[in-house]
Parts: sequence; structure tokens; C-alpha cells
Amino acid sequence: MDILRQLRQETLFARQRVYRAGAPTPLEEIELDGPGKVFVKREDLCAIKAYKWRGAFNRMAQLTPEEAAKPVLAASAGNHAQGVALAAQLLGLKAQVYMPVTTPAVKRSAVLRHGGDAVEIILHGDGYDDAYAAALAKAEATGGVYIHAYDDLQVMAGQATLADEAVMSGEGPFDVAYLQIGGGGMAGAVGNWLKTFYPDIRIVGVEGAGQASMKAAFTEGKPVGLDELDIFCDGTAVRKAGNTTFEVCREVLDDIITVSNDEVSDAIRVYWERLRCLQEPSGAMGLAGLLKDRAKHPFERALVVATGANLDFGQLARISDAAGIGGGHRRHLRIEIPERPGSMLALLETGLGSLNIIDFQYGKNDSDQAWPVFGLSCSDPEYAALTERLRDGGYAFTEVGSSVEVRYRAIACDARLLTHPLLLELEFYERPGAMHAFLDGTVRGRGNFCYFNYRYSGERVGRALIGIEFESAEVRETFAANLPASGKGYRLCRILEDSEMNRLLG
Repeated sequence: MDILRQLRQETLFARQRVYRAGAPTPLEEIELDGPGKVFVKREDLCAIKAYKWRGAFNRMAQLTPEEAAKPVLAASAGNHAQGVALAAQLLGLKAQVYMPVTTPAVKRSAVLRHGGDAVEIILHGDGYDDAYAAALAKAEATGGVYIHAYDDLQVMAGQATLADEAVMSGEGPFDVAYLQIGGGGMAGAVGNWLKTFYPDIRIVGVEGAGQASMKAAFTEGKPVGLDELDIFCDGTAVRKAGNTTFEVCREVLDDIITVSNDEVSDAIRVYWERLRCLQEPSGAMGLAGLLKDRAKHPFERALVVATGANLDFGQLARISDAAGIGGGHRRHLRIEIPERPGSMLALLETGLGSLNIIDFQYGKNDSDQAWPVFGLSCSDPEYAALTERLRDGGYAFTEVGSSVEVRYRAIACDARLLTHPLLLELEFYERPGAMHAFLDGTVRGRGNFCYFNYRYSGERVGRALIGIEFESAEVRETFAANLPASGKGYRLCRILEDSEMNRLLG
């Protein structure tokens, strides 16, 4: 029997088992701009907030009495561990789950919550590969059964039941499905089941650009290990595709595309804005692939899977920082301007126009030239128009989104170059033109910008730390004495004490 037919048969059997462990999850339409309908399989709305319970339970429900007498072994950094824990509790088994030492406490707590006394967590190594090797060694030494997260036909068959629910929903036929790939178990199994009912459906695998192990396997004709592995999408961070999953995916997938971390972050934003659904990075990869690919491959009805919502709360800041705002893309530009009064405001007024500035970093480091960094949220046409305006205006600029200074907000300022500086802490209303109105009304003709630190936070009130230098101490004191604490467009302007300013500017 060929492997696809065997997987279909195992999927039929899995339909009779998995619902002892959980209920079907809904299929919801997500309204996106543009043609075509998009349906989301909400696997985040189950007991463990991810689809992994399906495969773990299906595999563990088939253990022989001899196998069930020993603890089952598994390795996972999160969702598979919860699935194994839940299955162990429901089936009356004992499980030992190896997790990296770096696994967040929230994920360890979730495993214990679902497994209770049925599960033991063993922390080992710094990453999944270390934990996986240790769990396999323990299985070999004890004769226990290792429950693989993806490279197992019965595990894959369990995952395929989510596709069966999509088929039974009556919302099909779908002409395309975008399925995220870690090891390839979900993509291969779901794609295989969908093609059983919709032979003309296009199945697109979606991988993170820094973790594309299946794409590498397709290129080499066999699974190969990646030298480097990006773990931003930690649920799909697999260094080497499985042997079984590779065989299935090679037959089932029509294409594999990769998405960046920023594109994934933007898909998380879309899920939140359109469905009030908060996905972990790997959970949003399918939608990220659809958003990237839809212009090239239009569709009438598309399917994506929201695979999991076990998000580390600490990741939200990184995700929000990387996601576009209002559908725009984040771009960071370093723009060269003359170091003289009025040049910064002239750039803001003529070069950047009405674009949405979400980040502004600058520190004076040269007597003649300045290199402020602007973060912008804009569409591709807006960005193209901006670069044309800058070139026409004679500005030299460089895109610096991946630079160290942007990633770490490293704003260098040479205090030796400053003359009679003043630092202001400004709170202004986040609406178009509010900050510019303050700067134009208070600074123009009075002083020169020497420092700027602002980043959009998503609040209705923006906050910025602004440095201004003056030609004399008298002008500085006059400016400070006449600066109102609040005014049109801003609600607070505080002048920092000299001791605070000296600490910040050295």
C-alpha cells in the first residue's frame, strides 16, 4: 500500500478515536481586503489551544498493554508536550516529557495542568535537538515508546482530522490551502486529506525563512539538517524534516514558500484585528503565506489553519514592533541632512510628507552632517513615492531595518559637540500633525535638534525625549522660561533637570 493511501486509511480510523480527547473546532471566515473568501480553522479553540492533541492522542490510544505499562517518552518545546500530557491523563498512562531548559515557565505549567500526576517534565539541553536526543536515548534504554511530534503516520493521521472537519463544514470546495510546516506532519496529512475530496486544490506549504527544512529537503531530494535555525516561530523550528513527512509532502505539496518574521508578525496583527484571535508566531504562518502569495495566485475560497495560541506573553512587544500598522509595512531609513537649524523640520515637511512616523532616532555625532533614523509604516506604493521624493530632494538615504542601532535602539550622541543643550520629555496626542505642530511652534527659529528618541507604542498618547541646543545660555533660559507645560496637541512637556540630562547625554 502506498504511503498516501495508508495515511488516508489511518485518518479514517483516527476519526473514531480523537473525539474522546476533544471536540471539533470551528471554521470561521476572516474578512480580508481584496477578492476571495478566506476560512480559518480555529485550532486555538481547543483544550490545549493547539492542534497537537489530535496526533498525540491518536498514537497513544493504540499502545499495546505491554507498551502502556511503561512510561511513554516525548520531546517538545510546547504544544506537543501538552498533547502528550493530555492523552496520558485521559488514557491512564505515564509520560515523561523532555523539554529544553530554556522552555518558558508558562509552557511547563500548561503541561502539568493538562497531565497532572500522569506526566513528568525532564528539562534537558538548551534546545529541542538536545531534548529530542535525550528522550530517544531514554526510550531505547527502557523500552518505552517514543511519541514523535510529527514523523509518525498515526500522529499525522490524528492531525488530519482537522482537515476532515473542514471538509464536513460545507464551506468547501477550497481551491487553495496554506499550511505551515515545522516537521511537515500537519501540512502533509491535512494536504493529503483535502486532496482526497478536492483533487484540484492547490496545497502550499509555508515555512519561516530561517527554518525552511522541508524546502531544503525538496532541493536535496532527502531530509537534510539546517546549519542555523531561527526560533522566532518556535512551534515550527525544526532543523531537519522527517523521513515520513518528507515522503508525504513530496507527493502532496504543490509549492513551498517562505515568510519572514515581520510577515508573520503582521499576520498575527491581522488575526487580532479581524477575528480578535491572538496566535503564537507559528500559528499565523499559514495566513502570512496567503497574504504574501495572494497577488500572484488569486483564489475564490482559501483555507488556513490557526494552529496554536500558546504565545509567550513576553513576545508581544517583539511582535508588535515588527508588525505593520494599519496594513502598512515597517521601513527604517537613515537619511543624511546638514547639521544646521531647520534642516530636520524641512525634511519632516517636504521629504517625509504625511507618512506615518512610528520611530525616530537621532543623536548628534558630527558638526556638519546628521543621520537621523526614521521608522515608517507605509504601503509599497507610498514607500516608492517617498524614495523618489528623497532622491529628487537630493537626500542620501539607506534602509537600515536590520541594523544594530535599530534592533537595540542604540542612539549615540557626542555630548562634546553640544552647545547649551536642553532635554524635553514630551507627551502628545497620537494624531496626524500633533508632534509636528509642537516642534514647529516651539523649536523653529529658536534652537537646533541634537537628540530625538520616539517610538509608537499603540497608545493614544505618544511619548518622546527631545534634545535641543541653543546658541547661548541666555537663549536657552529664555526658551525654558516661556515653554508652557501643556498646549495645543500635547498634554505634557517637562524639562529635565541638568543632572538627568547629563546622565543621558554623558
